[in-house]
Amino acid sequence: MATEVTLRRFDLSDVDAMMAWASDPEVAAFCRWAPFASTETEALLAHIRDTALSHQWYRAICLAGDARPVGSVSLEPTADPCRGELGYVVARAHWGRGVATAAVRAALAAVFGEVEGLARVEALVDVDNAASQRVAEKAGFRREGVLRRHYWHKGRVRDLVVYGFVSGDPLPPSHEDEVCKPLTRLGLVRPASHSVQRTRLGDRWSEKRQPGRRSARTR
Repeated sequence: MATEVTLRRFDLSDVDAMMAWASDPEVAAFCRWAPFASTETEALLAHIRDTALSHQWYRAICLAGDARPVGSVSLEPTADPCRGELGYVVARAHWGRGVATAAVRAALAAVFGEVEGLARVEALVDVDNAASQRVAEKAGFRREGVLRRHYWHKGRVRDLVVYGFVSGDPLPPSHEDEVCKPLTRLGLVRPASHSVQRTRLGDRWSEKRQPGRRSARTR
């Protein structure tokens, strides 16, 4: 059965849904953040309030017909305003169902029209994170190389696979098990009679404990 997803902004009421992946050590294995304790509801609520709600491009991933988030996808600024880094995370109960691929594809279809000046989106994936590499490739990213000994992650120096997607690159057709809704149904692209608010990626945010940020380094 085809997987359909929608992307929307987060709300404070999403805290319990976010806890499903934010407190899971397996989900956090390749993430920059440490898993939350299941009792840290207030800390997670603060993350949604202080980070997710004010973020320029941070979206909840929802299955079609269900408003409860099962993950998130975000675009982080880099030193160059024409380039952003995509991060994504999906709750473990929904792994292997095409949810992450559908969400990343939908994000790539939307961000160039919503972020002013954006020309390139990157995904940096841990060399051992085969699942996230498959997501990036199936969603339309091109593998461009490996950054050797590039970053320090939880006590070890890690290599990262670099994926790139530039404005004008074609999105792959949806597979029968990974279907994105047309963008007008997603609410990401409005009919011509409506204006679309465009934003410009700001300065790099400080590295915080961000359980919605699944760097593509994550699973």
